[in-house]
Amino acid sequence: MNRMIRRSLCTLLMSALAGAAWAQSAPVKLRFGHAHSETDSQHLAALEFAKKVKERTQGAVEIQVFPNNQLGNDNTMIAGVRGGTIDMETSGNPFFTGLVPKLNALDLPYHFDTAAQAYKVLDSAVGRSLLNELEAHQLKGLAFWEVGFRSLANSRRAVAKADDIKGLKLRTTPNPAHIKAFQMMGANPQPMPFGEVYAALESKAIDGHENPPTLILSSKMHEVQKHLSLTRHAYTALIVVMNKGKFDSLKPEHQQVLLQEAGAAARLQRELNAKGEAGALAELRAKGMQVVENPDMSAVRDPVKAETRRQFIEKNGDAVLKAIEELR
Repeated sequence: MNRMIRRSLCTLLMSALAGAAWAQSAPVKLRFGHAHSETDSQHLAALEFAKKVKERTQGAVEIQVFPNNQLGNDNTMIAGVRGGTIDMETSGNPFFTGLVPKLNALDLPYHFDTAAQAYKVLDSAVGRSLLNELEAHQLKGLAFWEVGFRSLANSRRAVAKADDIKGLKLRTTPNPAHIKAFQMMGANPQPMPFGEVYAALESKAIDGHENPPTLILSSKMHEVQKHLSLTRHAYTALIVVMNKGKFDSLKPEHQQVLLQEAGAAARLQRELNAKGEAGALAELRAKGMQVVENPDMSAVRDPVKAETRRQFIEKNGDAVLKAIEELR
């Protein structure tokens, strides 16, 4: 009887040890959602990110990418990551500013003249400090990718000067500075998640929106828009976030891999956008869009820039803006 008990105990112990070993070797699987198509630079960068993470962790961490709002729209995905039902996601910076209002500093109209200026800030200690503020909201900011410089598209008329914007119903981000800017231009701004924009354009619920040419092409908005004006009125970053509890549960070396490869994917995605813009414009023209290369925004540029900056400082102080200006 004693021998049988000992054998049973040994069997149980060996099973427990085998189970523990399997648990340690089983890969951590992470679901990563985004709002854009499989042809967009965001998706291509996400796939490369997943590939590199799997390689560098020797299969210990696997990332599965879900494009096209498969895990919900921007707001839903952010809420899912905060709650732990989604592991990772990426959305435009404005969708995080309700949690961290200081992030609005990155989206102010006419704040950056070139992409290089924006990258210098996003990849600096200032950018990291802004990402770190998301941790109080159960989010680990991994890196800034990009939406890019926004230009105005609509279905009603060519926008060759600022006055042409008056009366247009335009989808904007939820950034207060974007809303204020278009109000000052005489438009009717209507914030909504990106995933709802195509249907709203198709149904004529809105007249237009503001996005980079590469994104307009990848999301096929040229099918429901005829006019594009390269206003480049604001730069928008894209934030890659992960559930903070999930991130903290990983081995430190795997945490570092995620941070490093998210940064490497940011550089890749920016390169894809830079290389793709001229081709995107050519293709949009070929598909029937009429493009105004140099719209005259001089009547509104300075007033919009001054007022949105004043509005930001009134709510958030000027420390972040000063830190950004020191880097430019």
